[in-house]
Amino acid sequence: MMVLLRIGRLLPRPRFLSFLLMTGLTVGASQAAWAIDGASYVTSKKQKASFTLEAAGKAAPLYASASDWPGVLRAAKDLQADINRVTSVTPTLTTDKAPTGKEVVLIGTIGKSPLIDQLVRDKKLDVSGVAGKWEVFVEQVVEKPMPGVDRALVIAGSDKRGTIYGIYDLSKEMGVSPWYWWADVPTPTQKALYVSAGRHTQGEPKVKYRGIFINDEAPALSGWSKEKFGGVNSKMYVHMFELILRLKGNYLWPAMWGNAFSDDDPQNPVLADEYGIVMGTSHHEPLTRAHDEWRRYGKGPWNYQTNPEVLQEFWRGGMKRMGIRENVVTVGMRGDGDEPMSEGSNIALLEKIVADQRKIIAETTGKPAEQTPQMWALYKEVQDYYDKGMRVPDDVTLLLCDDNWGNIRKLPKLGDKPRKGGYGIYYHFDYVGGPRNYKWLNTNPLPRIWEQMHLAYEYGVNQIWIVNVGDLKPMELPISFFLDYAWNPDKIKADQVAAYTRQWAAQQFGEKHATEIGDILAKYAKYNARRKPELLDANTYSLATGEWATVVAEYNQLLARAEAINQKLPAADRDAYFELVLHPMLACANLNELYYTVALNWEAAKTNQANTNELAAKAKALFAKDAEISKRYNAIAGGKWNHMMDQTHIGYTYWQQPEVDKMPQVVTLPAGTTPAPVPPTPSQPATGSFVSIEAEHYTQAINAGSVTWQRLPDLGRTAGAVTTFPVTAAPTETPGGTSPHLEYRITLPQAGPVTVQAYLAPTLNFTNGQGLRYAVSIDDETPQIINLHTGMTADNGNRPWEKAVAENIILKTSQHTLSKPGEHVLKFWRVDPAVVLEKLVVDQGGLKPSYLGPPENATGGKSKSAEAKNSLGQR
Repeated sequence: MMVLLRIGRLLPRPRFLSFLLMTGLTVGASQAAWAIDGASYVTSKKQKASFTLEAAGKAAPLYASASDWPGVLRAAKDLQADINRVTSVTPTLTTDKAPTGKEVVLIGTIGKSPLIDQLVRDKKLDVSGVAGKWEVFVEQVVEKPMPGVDRALVIAGSDKRGTIYGIYDLSKEMGVSPWYWWADVPTPTQKALYVSAGRHTQGEPKVKYRGIFINDEAPALSGWSKEKFGGVNSKMYVHMFELILRLKGNYLWPAMWGNAFSDDDPQNPVLADEYGIVMGTSHHEPLTRAHDEWRRYGKGPWNYQTNPEVLQEFWRGGMKRMGIRENVVTVGMRGDGDEPMSEGSNIALLEKIVADQRKIIAETTGKPAEQTPQMWALYKEVQDYYDKGMRVPDDVTLLLCDDNWGNIRKLPKLGDKPRKGGYGIYYHFDYVGGPRNYKWLNTNPLPRIWEQMHLAYEYGVNQIWIVNVGDLKPMELPISFFLDYAWNPDKIKADQVAAYTRQWAAQQFGEKHATEIGDILAKYAKYNARRKPELLDANTYSLATGEWATVVAEYNQLLARAEAINQKLPAADRDAYFELVLHPMLACANLNELYYTVALNWEAAKTNQANTNELAAKAKALFAKDAEISKRYNAIAGGKWNHMMDQTHIGYTYWQQPEVDKMPQVVTLPAGTTPAPVPPTPSQPATGSFVSIEAEHYTQAINAGSVTWQRLPDLGRTAGAVTTFPVTAAPTETPGGTSPHLEYRITLPQAGPVTVQAYLAPTLNFTNGQGLRYAVSIDDETPQIINLHTGMTADNGNRPWEKAVAENIILKTSQHTLSKPGEHVLKFWRVDPAVVLEKLVVDQGGLKPSYLGPPENATGGKSKSAEAKNSLGQR
């Protein structure tokens, strides 16, 4: 979030800076602070005391010190280019002489720039809250900073990245999207640029290392980079480095399947460090060595029990190569190829491995191991070792993980002694593994990312946030959100996620259509998350209830809205719009209609209906259209992204992807087949035999003490969700009376037994306790406590977990008996924190099965007065 601290004009204290003539100065560009309200400190109209960055064809010259970090000087050149993008005027960039001019831009790092340091000594630049901090910048207009200069826009950083972020912040405020290269977002032109007076800063990031993992990169990114750059090399990576910095990230795990970052291209690590990127390796690549390097140079088995000397020398080579460049070094060991360790592995052996690795780190760096940032990933079975007592030194960051499906497996225990190395999270937007790969398109709704990462942050996970983004494209929106949220989770509340999406749309396409585009992007991800495209088939949704038809209609309505906007956009916006908005709508609407048509074909074939063959032909045409849509993407922007949509996604038979997309099987009837009578159109049972209510449509919310019920807008498969905050509050062990609960007023036509179905987000047992619980009751009966995680462990082969992640829901039931027909009060009780409720269904029998559950047919009887009296808090 952008912080605007209005301060008075500083009194000028001129002082001749003769030594600057000998040091050289250069300037930088800046990346804009995120502002949910859309406020910006750069305008196209002059205001009182504003600084003229460009007007009347003349741009303020840029200055920085030649002694500053190379990455700062490089980013200054980006600012120079960005000003030209906006105004068609290129400012001068000087590093070898003192600044002169009426208005100039001064850029530098405290302690590295003599120019900035002199301004601080002269008390002309206020660096309180900046100096000595991690990655902090300040932008401030200074009057008469030195002889020959009337006014200066100063961009000063506490360290290398602080200054770089200040540079790119200004660029974003001018209207340059961080995605200008990676998504072809055009830059709106302006006739003038003015920077508002005041002090502009974003403060210190709340999460120290914020980054992305390029993974599962074949066939898309690998094919694209080979064609465009000759491979996954420094020519490609420099674009990625710049993007990460423009997004205020600082950390990268590079592509590693068949690729080796430091071995493939020696310039890769050199340029990463120059740009300002902290490098790492994935959870199973110790001491900076890429997995593929062992295939190339390793001798003997990847087994520390039988081959320790060779492995030690291998790791030692990685650390020597690292030198003094910034890295977070992975320690520990998994089996070769990201497989579990052998059955014979034990805690003592793994602790010895870490101890020996730390000796290598100390030997090669020439300083105590604790002075080199390290992390140990508790990934899959490694978490079991930790749970059984394995420990690493306190300075090593414990990298906790999700289940590869966006549900966090474990968080620190509240009240535990803080670790010096802290905790991190390894999260996924893309995955290869069971129960099914998901690599094709974005299936990650921002509200769920917010909820899970909010949970992590509240439990003290703030050292590393790293997310697997696959090929990078087409994860543009969730990447932006993940890194923006990591900067300061306190600044984006649950009810501001939609505003974030709208603002992101405005950043790429302007204000005119931003609300509509933001809603389309949110709904697309919501629909796609109901079931990953790779898991779809003809049986996913119910034909009998009309569910399949509704799902397809929703996608087609979304597509129609997206296409209507496309026709209204300027031609210059259409490549970016296709990549970011229209393509995923086209592709997913078509894919769902394909499987729906196959389902209709199968149903028609059961009774030899006359339209059976017509439906088969339509399905084949939709399958062919899928390939054409991918081909269109690969040709966009003059073929710039060729191969980026080569990922297969149709025809899975198990977890691994098919080599080629395969047409789903359809039925074609022989000519002359006599149709049977058409059965009557199925429909839902009469309303009244069940009540279906979206969780957010409660009658009233009963809070208690510090615990409040709060909405999570748009989280879930059909509407929004509800949970309690704070997520760190102790469990309510005995629900009842006035303890926290939601009430839903419902009407049922008869007495007798009923089943209450609770649809819950697939949150895991992250406390490693007995499982997360809620309770449910009707009227005044004793609440029944239900455990979400009975029989569930987040492992392949565990059917409850596989079903939960595949369907993106946990469905739990309870049995109750009504003593009379008519009005009743259904109560949902809090027991444990972080239980997220999406929907409730009360069934008196005869409810037909469906994937999403029956559509809402009641609203809980909420009135406007009840809403006002019992409004939920906002988080």
